Amino acid sequence: MQHFERLCQAMADPALYPHPVSCLERRDTHISAVFLTGPWVYKLKKPVDFGFLDFRTLDARRHFCHQEVILNQRLSRGVYEGVVPIREDPQGRISLGGDGKTVEYAVKMKQLQDDDNLHMLLQKGLVHPEEMERLGRHLAEFYDRCDRNVTIDHFGHTEVIAINMEENFRQIEPYVDDVIQREPWEFIRQASRAFFENWADLFSGRVREGRIRDGHGDLRAEHIYFSDGIQIIDCIEFNDRFRYGDVVCDLAFLYMDMENLGHPEMSRIFLAAYAKEANDPGLYALLDFYAAYRAVVKLKVACLGLPSRGERSEKHAAALKQADAYLNLAYRYAIRFSRPTLWVFCGLPATGKSSLALQVSKALEIAVFQSDRIRKEEGVEHLPKAEVVPFAQGAYRPELRQRIYAKMLFRAQEELKKGHSVILDASYSHRKWREDVKQLAADLDTNVLFIECTCSEETMRERLKGRESRPGLSDARLQHLPEMVASFEPLEEAPPESLIQVRTEAPFFETFMSVLSKAYELKCLQVNNIL
Repeated sequence: MQHFERLCQAMADPALYPHPVSCLERRDTHISAVFLTGPWVYKLKKPVDFGFLDFRTLDARRHFCHQEVILNQRLSRGVYEGVVPIREDPQGRISLGGDGKTVEYAVKMKQLQDDDNLHMLLQKGLVHPEEMERLGRHLAEFYDRCDRNVTIDHFGHTEVIAINMEENFRQIEPYVDDVIQREPWEFIRQASRAFFENWADLFSGRVREGRIRDGHGDLRAEHIYFSDGIQIIDCIEFNDRFRYGDVVCDLAFLYMDMENLGHPEMSRIFLAAYAKEANDPGLYALLDFYAAYRAVVKLKVACLGLPSRGERSEKHAAALKQADAYLNLAYRYAIRFSRPTLWVFCGLPATGKSSLALQVSKALEIAVFQSDRIRKEEGVEHLPKAEVVPFAQGAYRPELRQRIYAKMLFRAQEELKKGHSVILDASYSHRKWREDVKQLAADLDTNVLFIECTCSEETMRERLKGRESRPGLSDARLQHLPEMVASFEPLEEAPPESLIQVRTEAPFFETFMSVLSKAYELKCLQVNNIL
């Protein structure tokens, strides 16, 4: 390390550089020494061994310098110039690429302006939704290009994720009670473990879908620059397993970082744009789990970086504050992913609610109970194709509908008691039935979301007419439409944080992704309201 510091002293001399130096500044991390010169940046790797990385030999530092350039060129253009040898001549003079023996290597990069990175732009309030949407699409394209193979897929399996998660828990345990409050910490641990037990199929499904990739590994706001397009730097090069994983784990790091900076609304915009571009609705099923995982990693780093007990300095106080912030973030995410949601897809017949309900059920792997299907299970015969029973008679007479709604509520209750989210699909045309749903959610302390599907009367007529030749579960027909419209009680009682009103004439996928994004936003709001 003494030899390394001598080289750094030489790097601190503007005369060393073969180009003009407008302002020379050194910045250090625990693994690098970075020299900013104005036009160019030179990054040296410290000769350290932390277990998860080993830079002690010159060959290792050369290798990882080249890896840094190669890997980061995936997300940047014209930034990573290459690897420059640092040489020492017989007289002991140090030069960049000159004569003599190679004693070190440096990554040479174009210097980007701090004011252009996302962290600074967010702090100054200079980020616009359009830029976040562009970032989401940019990341979707990146992950689509990223490597995927059997070795990389291995890091998406539950046993590997569990090992990493439990390692974090063990390393943080010594700080519990002293630095970390035990109650929220225990909740985070137990909720994370329970999530694995209850949702193992989600993780295996991500592997089958090809969502495990060689990603970035350290996707933070300060590594993203809006300069000459979008430039993303500083991916992890020193340990492949830190880059390998579900793309949601990568995205969750940036999401968590932006929320920590106080901009959750902007983070949700980039996530929605990514999910739509990548056709990845499953993102929303795992986002909070991985965000909690990332927050715990940052909590661990904050704890490990605490000064000794005797140093009650400003630095120590700042580190404690940072640890507390990441604990609170992880706790909030744990509540989100552990707290079930009662989804209610409602609206007039032929408004598309069943199609949306089934697609959400598939994407999030949660149960859906449909009134028409339960009616069939109850032994109520559907109408022959040519037969039309007057409105509110036959299969849809009031006493039978009441029984069907009670049955749906009972099934929902059973799922919610297990900690599982559930979807109800029915018209819910009467306020009383909706109030029963809200009461169940309140009794079981769960989130509740009403997704009211609407469309023009002309569209409803076309869809109902189509049922005459293609009958399905529903017996609602075109002749019933005037009475159905007249008897539907508007959802005026639903509070804004529980209601999504969606027009279903738009392309189905666009509507579906919009519902998922808005639902996630409202669930976050509902959880925040109880904290």
